Amino acid sequence: MPSSLNLPDPIAAYFVADTQGPDQVAQCFTPNAVVNDDDHIFTGRDAIRVWKKAADAKYTCTTEPFSLELVEGVHAVKAHVAGNFKGSPLDMKFFFRLERGLIANMEVTV
Repeated sequence: MPSSLNLPDPIAAYFVADTQGPDQVAQCFTPNAVVNDDDHIFTGRDAIRVWKKAADAKYTCTTEPFSLELVEGVHAVKAHVAGNFKGSPLDMKFFFRLERGLIANMEVTV
């Protein structure tokens, strides 16, 4: 992660946890958080853990955030994602809504 990018703590923690595994990722979210990825919605830490476990089993990739913008309370992070998926590498967008020091909502788009 570029040192010049100053991500809010919960978002920085997510990108670190993303390299550590499903349990660590799930702990970055509120108990009733929602993740929207690839037109699928996952609600709650257990569903988020299952989503991350399935993604890790299917793909190996690295994610490097390179820009951050705050728009109407939503943190929009652009990241360079490279791995064993069609179209790699891609610049993807991650939209985060934070609540009480955790992620309440995350949407991943291309």
